[in-house]
Amino acid sequence: MRLNLKRTVLVGLAFLSISAFWQLYDYTIPLILKERFQMNDALAGGVMALDNILALFLLPLFGVWSDRTHTRIGRRMPFILVGTGGALASLVLLPLTASLGSLPLFFCALGLVLLSMGSYRSPAVALMPDVTEKPLRSKANAIINLMGSVGGILVLGLISLLAPSNGQSYLPLFLTTAALMAVSILTLFLTTPENKLRLPEEPISAEPAAQKTPAGKLSRGQFISLCLILSSVFLWFMGYNAATTAFSKYAKFYWGMEGGAPANTLMVAQAAAIVAYYPVAMVSSKLGRRRTILIGVGLLFAAFAAAACFKSFTPLMFLFFALAGIAWAAINVNSYPMVVELSKNADIGKYTGYYYTFSMAAQVVTPVLSGAFLEYVGYWTLFPYAALFVALSFVTMLFVRHGDARPDTATIIEQDNEA
Repeated sequence: MRLNLKRTVLVGLAFLSISAFWQLYDYTIPLILKERFQMNDALAGGVMALDNILALFLLPLFGVWSDRTHTRIGRRMPFILVGTGGALASLVLLPLTASLGSLPLFFCALGLVLLSMGSYRSPAVALMPDVTEKPLRSKANAIINLMGSVGGILVLGLISLLAPSNGQSYLPLFLTTAALMAVSILTLFLTTPENKLRLPEEPISAEPAAQKTPAGKLSRGQFISLCLILSSVFLWFMGYNAATTAFSKYAKFYWGMEGGAPANTLMVAQAAAIVAYYPVAMVSSKLGRRRTILIGVGLLFAAFAAAACFKSFTPLMFLFFALAGIAWAAINVNSYPMVVELSKNADIGKYTGYYYTFSMAAQVVTPVLSGAFLEYVGYWTLFPYAALFVALSFVTMLFVRHGDARPDTATIIEQDNEA
């Protein structure tokens, strides 16, 4: 059984477009809110949580909806095409309304683009396990995340070149990002016949007789592991998203960096992740997904803890952010496949919704909570805050007993006693 690399890269174009958008969003929106609308950090954190509040409802809804959809172009593709079209149409309105200085108009544009993005994220991510056998999903997810990092690093390069100064407009930056998204999704649609590639439905149960459960139901041990995995997802996103969402402000107002310079630091993390994704997938096939995640969580904690020790930018930050990129690759490559490992092919969208419900729930809470710390305690709290939540995710992940790949009859996690 071998991974179809070309097909996986093409499927990954959907995630490339999503990651390109969110890299642009996380970098520019906090700056627009602070510089154009003079919004304080706590309130800006609340605004940055709006997309995640919407996602709590939209991602599970559209994940399940796409599971039940059947069209000539597939069950995920209609959502990807319509969602991307809506996002592109509303994306260019953001810099235009910011230039006008109208907060109500800006919020209307923001709402339209977030609704559009929320409508197709779960279907786009679910497309990978739809066409990939379970034992190969960590490797396939490595390629998907690599494509996401390519999208992120391309946008960071655009930010480095096009980030405005002296009151100039963000419009050129938003237009070029929209063009990148459009080309990616059009290529995906023209090269990926979803209905022909989708895996057949699984048999009702492949479990040993002593462990059989009703069709579509998890055993007690599987359910406990699913809850622990999702709790871990919530905790490490609490830490990681706090750092990435506030980084542009942190770098500018705490470290004193100017223009597009902070993007270069983030670009190092993205580049390190790109290099690490596939080796991490190979490591996980030997060590198991859980152990690889635990290693990644430990490295991410070390990177954030080290960054917290410096009050000004130093070249060592490139090393710390490279370490964070490798760590995040180890976590991301394996966490989503652990969740969908527990699903059937018929409900992959639903389990994708579970994964994003918990990741987005964290991203609802953490911009507000970390923003309050920035506003009322000090900017120095950002990296200690991030390190704390990452450390907590290590604890919950230790107790997971299911969700590893099963290319063999005995995997590292399956050797443990059932929870």
